[in-house]
Amino acid sequence: MPFREINPKMVEATVLPGQRMYSQRGAMLAYRGEVSFTPNIQGGQGGVMSMIGRRVANEATPLMTVEGNGTVMFGHGGHHIQVINLAGDTLYVEADRLLAFDGTLQQGTMFMGSQGGVMGMVRGQVTGQGLFTTTLKGHGAVAVMAHGGVIELPITPGREVHVDPQAYVAHHGDVRNKLSTALGWRDMVGRGSGEAFQLELSGSGAVYVQASEEKL
Repeated sequence: MPFREINPKMVEATVLPGQRMYSQRGAMLAYRGEVSFTPNIQGGQGGVMSMIGRRVANEATPLMTVEGNGTVMFGHGGHHIQVINLAGDTLYVEADRLLAFDGTLQQGTMFMGSQGGVMGMVRGQVTGQGLFTTTLKGHGAVAVMAHGGVIELPITPGREVHVDPQAYVAHHGDVRNKLSTALGWRDMVGRGSGEAFQLELSGSGAVYVQASEEKL
């Protein structure tokens, strides 16, 4: 069920009988028709293991199951909303940035250190963001939140993209991530991210970057 962008901070989704979607708790602004909102104890289609991953990562963002027949308007905290349409690929996104997504998408959890090695683990320690990233795979739409607007940067072979870890929102495609340091260890004392740490993304796909480093 695609999202219709009402304005940069609100989207609308059509809910049909027999279908479901998931949203962050508190994301519903208004709705029309017969629509129900139920706390989800399974963590979406990722099941119990998805919930465990989110709890370990301190990303236990409550989800609501949305079902019925009608339309729902979503928004949260006045944040900018970016709609991402998946066509069978996997989206990697911080759990607290998820606003709403199709119930057809398979939800899981990826340990960032698995791609970035030891430096990937440092990302969570220094920037305050989780070591785990939520994954959504399949065909469907995802609405994510960000500060100050979002830009999509293409990632192509041989042309990696460097992103401030706190400006990172999400990425998709056949992409590898690695946290690199642009300064010596002594220079990084007292620094949280920015010039000190850079998230290097290489391969083929795209990364979404927010205009502000402020965390949600």
